[in-house]
Amino acid sequence: MIRLKNLQKDYKDFKLDVSMEVPEGRVTGIIGKNGAGKTTTIKAILGLIRTDGGEIEVFGKNPGDFTGEDKKKIGVALSDTGFCSVLTVKDVISILGSFYEDFDETDFKDKCKAQSLPLDKPLKDFSSGMKAKLRVLTAMSHKASILILDEPTAGLDVIARNDVLQMIRDYLGEDQTRSVIISSHISSDLEGLCDDIYMIDNGRIILHEDTDVLLGKYGLVKVGEDDYESLDKKYIIASQKDSYSYTCLTSEKQFYAENYPKAVVENAHIDDIIVLMLGGNNK
Repeated sequence: MIRLKNLQKDYKDFKLDVSMEVPEGRVTGIIGKNGAGKTTTIKAILGLIRTDGGEIEVFGKNPGDFTGEDKKKIGVALSDTGFCSVLTVKDVISILGSFYEDFDETDFKDKCKAQSLPLDKPLKDFSSGMKAKLRVLTAMSHKASILILDEPTAGLDVIARNDVLQMIRDYLGEDQTRSVIISSHISSDLEGLCDDIYMIDNGRIILHEDTDVLLGKYGLVKVGEDDYESLDKKYIIASQKDSYSYTCLTSEKQFYAENYPKAVVENAHIDDIIVLMLGGNNK
């Protein structure tokens, strides 16, 4: 559904150059530090910024060639609702109904009720969690084939985050051909939702793996200084030195578990991978 090939965007102190694909029926996560290029990539996909090179295809087309019907196939939740803060959900419903033939007012109201979103309260009086839920519900409201969600759970408490993630799961469950791109720096959100993950740093993709591979084959190898020197590093991706030991990120934890009985080999979570990839010493 989405293909980026050497997508480039140049700013004064930053350059984006990424390639990625999101097939039909996949949930793809983009992770990285603030300023790494996540939002710039999303804006480029949506045609919201002018790019400086490379190729973008969504539904086999460049976003600049989209018709109105093409745009209706994409649901978007950025950092703001896009609606004036004095509007109410009732006003939002009127706007959505006028834009999208597939908008189901009854279903939208039912989902707002389920998420405790009042219909008559101005959006400026909504909490952060309420605004986040409305952003995601709005993106889903017209049965889009692709959802593009930029940090949809940022700043939310655990309960609100779980509510938003469950809304996304329910939406995917309605149609197995739907695809999602979700950017986040909250790793636990991605572990339970995404089929694959791209890690971006300083405008470059530095890692791409299926989520089950990351959680199944990747691991942490912890060894003392002496043992580190003799460690076969062919499967070591990055390492970090502590006072008297090393913590290493590996893509083949079983190899080290079988061949280095003195080493402590642990499962790696996405947080561990981020810390070692972005903060450790890469090979």
